[in-house]
Amino acid sequence: MMTRAEILMEQDKLNLRPKKFLMWLFVITSFMLFAALTSGYIVYTAGDPARGLKMVLPRIFMYSTAVIILSSVTLYQASVAAKMLQFARQQLFLTITLLLGILFCVMQIFSWKMFVGQGIYFINPNASQSFLYVFTGAHMLHIFGGLMMIIHALWSKQKNVPQVKNLFNLELTSIFWHFLGLLWIYLYVFLLLNQ
Repeated sequence: MMTRAEILMEQDKLNLRPKKFLMWLFVITSFMLFAALTSGYIVYTAGDPARGLKMVLPRIFMYSTAVIILSSVTLYQASVAAKMLQFARQQLFLTITLLLGILFCVMQIFSWKMFVGQGIYFINPNASQSFLYVFTGAHMLHIFGGLMMIIHALWSKQKNVPQVKNLFNLELTSIFWHFLGLLWIYLYVFLLLNQ
């Protein structure tokens, strides 16, 4: 016979499944948004070099890529620590992931300043250059969402939530954060090939 605590844990597991489905739905929707944006860029340029970016991407994009890959590694380490019930280690790696995510945002803002320094503005006659702001801005909004999820996972563990919910929070955060990493790599390679 199951105890009341075991029954509640089972109910929590059942209640968490729809939330995971919603996360996957959001990931798919976000992917479709960025596929539409990159398709719009391709249609706009139509292979005409005169409509291309006419610029070299700043090196900071390469460093941003390294930072977001590293943040995925640290988030994975936080998940491993949680499964092994090493909560101090989980907190440490979540905090490092949060700091790396903030660093990524700072680097993106700095890249916008570099664009402005090169005379590349959001509103200009060359819409392909405007796409730089659209791609990076839309990705940055998603990063802010990911940072909120990381903060929630950190806060939840501070409040001593049950381990089932702790692992679930980390799983949802990992799904979304790793997606954002892959999405950034896709955007970076796309922009490299179209500069």
